[in-house]
Amino acid sequence: MKIIVTDGYVENPGDLSWAPLEALGEVTYYDRIGLTDEDETIRRIGDAEIAVINKAPVTRKVIDSCPNLKLITVLATGYNVVDVAYAKGKGHPRVCNVPNYGGYSVSQFTIALMLEACLHIGHHDRTVHEGKWQNSPDWCYWDYPLIELAGKTFGLLGCGRIGIHTAEAAKGLGMHVIAYNRSQSQAAKDLGWNLWIWTACLPGPMYWPSRCP
Repeated sequence: MKIIVTDGYVENPGDLSWAPLEALGEVTYYDRIGLTDEDETIRRIGDAEIAVINKAPVTRKVIDSCPNLKLITVLATGYNVVDVAYAKGKGHPRVCNVPNYGGYSVSQFTIALMLEACLHIGHHDRTVHEGKWQNSPDWCYWDYPLIELAGKTFGLLGCGRIGIHTAEAAKGLGMHVIAYNRSQSQAAKDLGWNLWIWTACLPGPMYWPSRCP
């Protein structure tokens, strides 16, 4: 089986092994590709049966030009780079993605941004190194109010995997969690969160991370 990795550098810049993929067939790797370069994508895929992609555009033209292609696997959550509707209409190739790719990492980064907004850590780190604290006549220093999150309301827009992970972390900081989802979320209910309608959510919450596409 012939397998092509059209642009794998972001997922594996050299610190991981492609051995599990190599066990499935003959693998050819490329690091990067132009985001709109259909012709280069066609050239790289050629007569391969499996294309492992990240940002490579797999358009109608690419699908028609690579008739041996049986599977396109996207090394990301989003699959907008593939003309899924056209592939489905033809009956091949099949398209798959990584639905929970980076779920905990994204939620962790969301919490980090919220903490930065409340504490201005970057600013205070820089100005403490500049001597503002040690030169303060009160031996006490802050340039912005420092907001404590415990007791505040965390409003979650979208109860997917990333949203659930993020709100769990917020709850660990002592925040009250309310949530909105376009459909009923059993995961949110199991965690004891209040599911609100969108208009009811708007006036109250102080922090609103959006976890929707």
